[in-house]
Amino acid sequence: MNGKIQIDPAVLLGKSPWADAFKIRARMKEGTEESFFVKVSVGHHGRESLRGEFEGTSAIYATVPDFSPIPIAWGPLQNALDAHFYLCKFYEFAKGVPKPSSFCKTLAQLHMAKNSPNGKFGFHCTTYNGDLPQDNTWHESWKVFFANGREDPRGKSRSRPSYTPLTPALETDGRKVKPSLIHGDLWCGNVGVVKETGEAVVYDPAAFWGHNEYELGNWRPKRNGFGQEHFDEYHLHIPRSEPVEDYDERNSLYALRFNLHAAALFPDNGAFLTMVIEEIKRLITKFSTGLQDSKFQ
Repeated sequence: MNGKIQIDPAVLLGKSPWADAFKIRARMKEGTEESFFVKVSVGHHGRESLRGEFEGTSAIYATVPDFSPIPIAWGPLQNALDAHFYLCKFYEFAKGVPKPSSFCKTLAQLHMAKNSPNGKFGFHCTTYNGDLPQDNTWHESWKVFFANGREDPRGKSRSRPSYTPLTPALETDGRKVKPSLIHGDLWCGNVGVVKETGEAVVYDPAAFWGHNEYELGNWRPKRNGFGQEHFDEYHLHIPRSEPVEDYDERNSLYALRFNLHAAALFPDNGAFLTMVIEEIKRLITKFSTGLQDSKFQ
């Protein structure tokens, strides 16, 4: 890089339909060796997704430094047309999900540490779940932000039905939701336990400022590796939002968003779409009042 370090050939770590990942070992000018993680993607969405990953990781790192990789840079590749890269520190991970105690305490610290820069819900750039862009337009209301930016993962329909009165209930009768910085795609594939320290590191975020409980929606599907012990430990640090009696159904609604992601990202797996349809029907049946304007009636 600009003649300052010598780089060994990149080692391919993995591929997805939208990006390639590499481990690069670099000999620094001081003679020491370090390892870096590099992700490369092409096209407009490739560029914007890597920008979102860098900005999201930077926000998490600035809030709780030991909880995310050290973000280093992102930008265009000089010798590859329409290709961009994201660069951060590389970590060796142990197998399995982190233990609830320290992991959930640190996650709660992330959610409680700061207020959003303007007191609103959103983020200063688009962030991505896989190759799905998230509309992070700033809104003062969580209900409005969730309805406008979290219910159509492919962005093909401008109709934004509100499935239930669950999100409005968070902001009625004097209740308010404080915007929290959240990872946005926190499943077992986006968190690792560092072999050297035993501490958890979260990566590949789809970050934004939102309701902290949205983060836990991705823990509901058993495929994502988190159990009830993680929920219980997390809520030792941050209590469930009022109205508490709506908590489980709110979690179900937030999980629906992540199942929609899975259905859109992996259309050949019909199980995801089946789960989505069944859960939408269940929520409509339970919360049929107030849905007169929904296209799902």
